[in-house]
Amino acid sequence: MTRSERLQPLLKVKQQHQDEAARQLAAQEQALADQQARLEALRQYADEYALTGSGSVTNPALLANRLAFRARLDQAIAQQARVVDASRERSDIERTRLLLASRETHVLEKLSASYRADEVRADEQRTQRELDDLGGRRRANGGEDPAP
Repeated sequence: MTRSERLQPLLKVKQQHQDEAARQLAAQEQALADQQARLEALRQYADEYALTGSGSVTNPALLANRLAFRARLDQAIAQQARVVDASRERSDIERTRLLLASRETHVLEKLSASYRADEVRADEQRTQRELDDLGGRRRANGGEDPAP
């Protein structure tokens, strides 16, 4: 078994690792997009809520309820923003994992290609030596085909 053939199982494992990292990144990117959509929906709702009925509330109890609701809404927006930030950090981590897995795979692919090139070169040199030996034997025998 040649060196390049011995690397194939390891290369296959590294490629599977890279594929898994890509799947994890895709899942995390989708989760980030979902969290960002929730944040945007909360912000839009808060903006709409602020525009509706803010000037028409004259009852102090209703105004207090409205302000309390707005405070809870602001807390929800802040919490969702933290969730988005955490999700973005996880996406960055997964992106880094994919980058590292890609580099590992690339290094092994280059090493395998180098081994294959060395093997081809060695095979060509061996073939050339055999041809040179054959030619030398023919000359030594006076141009006759040497006996096998």
